[in-house]
Amino acid sequence: MAVIRPLRPLRAAGGKSGKPVVESRLEDFVVITGFSGAGKSTAMNVFEDAGYFCVDNLPPEMIRSLVELFVHKGSKVERAAVVSDVRGGVYFEALRAVVDDLDALGLSHHVLFLEAAEQTLVTRYKETRRRHPLAPEGSVAAGVAAERALLEPLRGRADLVIDTTAMSAAMLREKIAEELLPRQTVGRLSVTFMSFGFKHGPPREEDLAFDVRFLANPHYERELRELTGLDRAVVEYIARDGRLDELYERLESLLDFLLPQYVAEGKAHLVIAIGCTGGRHRSVAIAEHLAERYRAHDDLDVAVAHRDLQKLTGSA
Repeated sequence: MAVIRPLRPLRAAGGKSGKPVVESRLEDFVVITGFSGAGKSTAMNVFEDAGYFCVDNLPPEMIRSLVELFVHKGSKVERAAVVSDVRGGVYFEALRAVVDDLDALGLSHHVLFLEAAEQTLVTRYKETRRRHPLAPEGSVAAGVAAERALLEPLRGRADLVIDTTAMSAAMLREKIAEELLPRQTVGRLSVTFMSFGFKHGPPREEDLAFDVRFLANPHYERELRELTGLDRAVVEYIARDGRLDELYERLESLLDFLLPQYVAEGKAHLVIAIGCTGGRHRSVAIAEHLAERYRAHDDLDVAVAHRDLQKLTGSA
């Protein structure tokens, strides 16, 4: 039998109305729980992408210790989320007591409970060929039934219950963001425009890649060779025949369509790679141009990276 100890008192008597004994930067603490296979990993990814400190499969007794660390003077954690479910074994029975403690201490927190129809859960387990944690040697249906009995009391304590039966991962992400995330963190996509040179190898982390080696190559101009795409003279040389402006017209039209689709889908990170031969001239100029254009979008966090800019000049 697990020993359930209360959290150390952080407020003066009076519960939520009492004054804090210690200053804490913790603004929001989310406990994610519910049925195995209902989407808890997807939910945790939503909070992680929004900048929350996240921990998966944490027994309630360790949640207590984690909260104590977060509210300790000197902690810089402002938002945190933990997943706690039946994988925590006997400690799972203590989860309700932890929620009681959070209520009594007046800490800002939410309990997110995910569920789905029994047949949906069974189907998801069959598709992944995973064993249910409560029925390692038996049927998935038996495991779901046993889990339901354990979870029912906790379900009533949840701040938000989501039935994921008919939801895709993207729909679940959107629902959680709308209901629980601070408005300024909802729907922001981190976009990195990365220049690179094919001669140094293809990029490894790109989501989209564009080859711009058809444009005029400044490498063959002696006065431009040691310069880079950050220099105005190089940009003017690349643009002199009009093809650069044509590229921008078509590429920006494509990105204007794609980026809102990725935001709506709930995608958090996107790397757009622009490649030329050496990665110092054409790709650099275009990555800089695109980054500057899309920085004005409120739903995007834009960065630019030049993988091969510092490589020594050599063959084109």
